[in-house]
Amino acid sequence: MVIMKRFYSTNSMYNMKLVDARIVKTAFDPEICNYNFKLKNFLRTAQISEARQLFDEMPRRNTCSVNMMISCYLKSGNLPYARELFDNMGDRTAVSWTILIGGYARSNQCIEGFNLYAEMCRSGMKPDAVTFATLLSGCDETMTRRDINPVHAHITKLGHGSDLAVCNSLVDSYCKSQNFDLAFQFFKDMVTRDTITFNSMIAGYSKQGLNKEAIKLFSEMQHNGFRPSDFTFAALLRASVGLADVTLGQQVHGQVIKTNFIWDVFVGNALLDFYSKHDYVDSMRKFFDEMLELDGVSYNIMITSYAWNGHLEESHSLFRELQLSKFSRRNFPFATLLSIAANTQELEMGRQIHAQTIVTTADSDIQVENSIVDMYAKCGRFQEANIIFSNMTARSSVPWTAMISGYAQQGFNDEALILFNEMRRENVYGDQATFASTMRASANLALLSLGKQLHSSIIRAGFMSNVHCGSALLDMYAKCGSLKDAIVIFKEMPNRNNVSWNAMLSAYAQNGEGKSTLRSFEEMIKSGLNPDPVSFLGVLTACSHCGLVDEALQYFNSMTQTYHVIPRKDHYACMVDVLCRKGRFKEAESLMAKMPFEPDEIMWSSILNSCRIHKNQEFAKKAADELFNMDMLRDAAAYVTMSNIYAEAGDWKHVSKVKKAMRERGVQKVPAYSWVEIERKVHVFSANDRTHLLNEEIRRKINNLGKLMEEEGYKPDTSVVLQNMDDELKAESLKYHSERLAIAFALISTPEGSPILVMKNLRACIDCHAAIKVISNIVQREITVRDSSRFHHFKNGTCSCGDFW
Repeated sequence: MVIMKRFYSTNSMYNMKLVDARIVKTAFDPEICNYNFKLKNFLRTAQISEARQLFDEMPRRNTCSVNMMISCYLKSGNLPYARELFDNMGDRTAVSWTILIGGYARSNQCIEGFNLYAEMCRSGMKPDAVTFATLLSGCDETMTRRDINPVHAHITKLGHGSDLAVCNSLVDSYCKSQNFDLAFQFFKDMVTRDTITFNSMIAGYSKQGLNKEAIKLFSEMQHNGFRPSDFTFAALLRASVGLADVTLGQQVHGQVIKTNFIWDVFVGNALLDFYSKHDYVDSMRKFFDEMLELDGVSYNIMITSYAWNGHLEESHSLFRELQLSKFSRRNFPFATLLSIAANTQELEMGRQIHAQTIVTTADSDIQVENSIVDMYAKCGRFQEANIIFSNMTARSSVPWTAMISGYAQQGFNDEALILFNEMRRENVYGDQATFASTMRASANLALLSLGKQLHSSIIRAGFMSNVHCGSALLDMYAKCGSLKDAIVIFKEMPNRNNVSWNAMLSAYAQNGEGKSTLRSFEEMIKSGLNPDPVSFLGVLTACSHCGLVDEALQYFNSMTQTYHVIPRKDHYACMVDVLCRKGRFKEAESLMAKMPFEPDEIMWSSILNSCRIHKNQEFAKKAADELFNMDMLRDAAAYVTMSNIYAEAGDWKHVSKVKKAMRERGVQKVPAYSWVEIERKVHVFSANDRTHLLNEEIRRKINNLGKLMEEEGYKPDTSVVLQNMDDELKAESLKYHSERLAIAFALISTPEGSPILVMKNLRACIDCHAAIKVISNIVQREITVRDSSRFHHFKNGTCSCGDFW
């Protein structure tokens, strides 16, 4: 005991000397130390108001005092106060800078965090390893390699390149910014790795749809002896969803149980998500009921899954249960419910959820705010969407993309492109979804030059490996008439899923490549993917365009018998169309009688067009009566077609009756117009248009072509002019149809031999189709016309459709 007392006595004296030496060396103030100790206790027990009061009462403060208070403000979500306190500091340390950088990182304000880091470097303060790890933790999809590369260089220069925490942050940053080539190269060069290193890469790959790479990396991780963590299992389950591999997900479930992670709520939620994404609703519910711990996310997944699978009563029941739970109301699945309202275009539901977000102040949450914008945009309520969008304090690429996507989906393609340009002017970098939505708008307008610019931007942004961007690019080239470029994109895609295969099937189908469509469908199946309803729609559309009746029947029957895909209304519409186009009206009627729903406007309109081709006036009258009795008939197409059938038969009495019915119902014929893009400018023409600046030159070109066409044996088909006038006037009116004006303008505005692409909003008439074949032979150019039904590629006097359209 005496020896122990002497030891403690001696040791205490030694410690006192150390304290005295520190006081002398650092000008240590016991009073400030005492205040800081109390301040720390307040903060540790979350007594924020008491901490603020004590801080304000302190007679003197040091750097440690201010750092603690900055941290306090950040934890309470008061970033502006923290910044103000930081700006007024007299003496800052690396810790001071790092704390505030971390605040920006946690607030998803990574650009401000990087700006603060740059200011720190300019001030002469050297960042340490913690600073770099904190800075990089805030990276998101808005960052680019131009932002991260200088930080990487600075890390190497200051000798932190071997720090594992910093290296892991770099890998994670490159993944989050979609720079996977740099991430993987850096990952390979790392001398030391741990579970976190592998998790960052696996999570990055799975989030971007590079699921096979994620699985391969997991195998390497196990081979190197690293134990998986909760993040590993969550990423693997996401990859299994991406691969549509149920067996893999079930194997991961087994691994979760084996490694005793089944109790972890984070992993449990990932398993719930896996079962929900594969529509295993019963398995999902069973696992949910067996989970040892639940949180708001668990409920969110269940509520979402039930809603998407049509179990709305169960979804609402769980939501009510969640409302009575202890979980924060701010964390209710508002974003999910708003997304459901957006995609189902349930405006009233969306408004009710919006009201609840205001009551719970959840509308200030950035994800919820983004979802509100998305909901109004997709419901076509752009006034409300714009109000919320314009009042947002921080606009990442997400709300911009929601607005662009909403405009594109509602057919406001020009507005979508204007908004995309505004986004770029504000230096907001788009993600894959942004480019996909923008390309949809450019494809709908057939703006090939803009599409090529977007293609270049995607390459620069490093998104070419993303399957969604690749699919959107493919679709854009296909809709702009450049099937060759679409095929090249498809062949170069490192990863393909159902979306990319379906885009290729649709491209072939719309361009009349029936055999290529069917061949690609078989290749898709051989690749291990199962066709979905969209796949079959592409195949049946190709059969319809090419008159492949027997093939269509075979594939239609295989939907239910082989692939267990339930045919939708549009599949039946395709089958009715392909049968009627071949004149097999009895079979079409028999199929319609077996349908589980009533024929709609699209189906009856298709029948009416076929009746006109095959001169089936009796069935045409039945189809017309069905259309005319519909409460909401979208346009005058049915009236015009029936009028055409009567006119071709010389029955002008019934033509007058149809036109009278049109007037009485207030139905107006949609005016035909065509457009062509020359030197990045779109030129629009209507029938007999005289408004173009080069009107005289255009008409001169048409007249010159007319003489050459006569020499080639072309004779106008005046039967398509459904007006009671002489043949000479009918022939004259045919010369100035909108597509011919567009072609004539392109001929005088582009180099000889260059291809021409013309878009038309309505179906081309029979005479224009015949005329353009002759023109293509005279001018020796490939002329592509996309009308409302498909693409026609005219070359050397023939059309790709084989005159079956």
